[in-house]
Formats: sequence, structure tokens, C-alpha cells
Amino acid sequence: MQKLDKHGQAQKQSLAGRAVAYLEDHYTDKFSLDAVAGALYVNKNYLARVFHKETGMTLLECHNRLRCAKARELLADRSCSISVVAFKTGFASASHFSRIFKIYEGCTPSQYRKKVLK
Repeated sequence: MQKLDKHGQAQKQSLAGRAVAYLEDHYTDKFSLDAVAGALYVNKNYLARVFHKETGMTLLECHNRLRCAKARELLADRSCSISVVAFKTGFASASHFSRIFKIYEGCTPSQYRKKVLK
């Protein structure tokens, strides 16, 4: 994937940017550093080190943040249960989803939904 600058010249996307793009496309998949590194054709240790240096977070943290962002959108729709939101965002269980969501959002999915739908 290459972006074009304002002059139409191809510019290389950073390794971290390519990793985020991969995670955005695969946020529902179970996280695997090997899979991300393989898709980007780089060593997993190198990827982890460069990603953390460029973003200040781990790939797993980024993956979870992307999942939580999508979950926030889905939680605004009252027709989706918390369990359905969990599975649509790639979590294996509603309890794991609730735990991760609370870490990144500061409240449980139920609390978030009540706050948003006031």
C-alpha cells in the first residue's frame, strides 16, 4: 500500500502504519504477532520493537483499542446485545470483552451504553 503526496508522488507508509492498516482489516481475528509480521514480511521481534517505538503502544494494545472503537459504535445500537457486540468485534466471550472494554474505556459495556443512550 502506497499513498500519494500532494504532488502525486508515491510515498512509503511506515511499518507501523502498515501494521495498523492490517489490524484494522483483521480486528475480528484472534491476535497473532506472527500473522501480522508474516503479512508484512518482517521479523516479529523487529515489528514489535519498531511499532512500540513509533506508536508508544504494543500491537496487542492497538488491536484491542481498534476492537473497542468498533464496539463503541455497535453499543450505540440497542438492538445488539452485549454478547453479540462481543462476538462481532472478535472476542471469544462476553466476559473477556467486558474486561478488555473496561480497561480501555474506563467503564463496562453496559455502563457505556447507558451513558451514550441517555
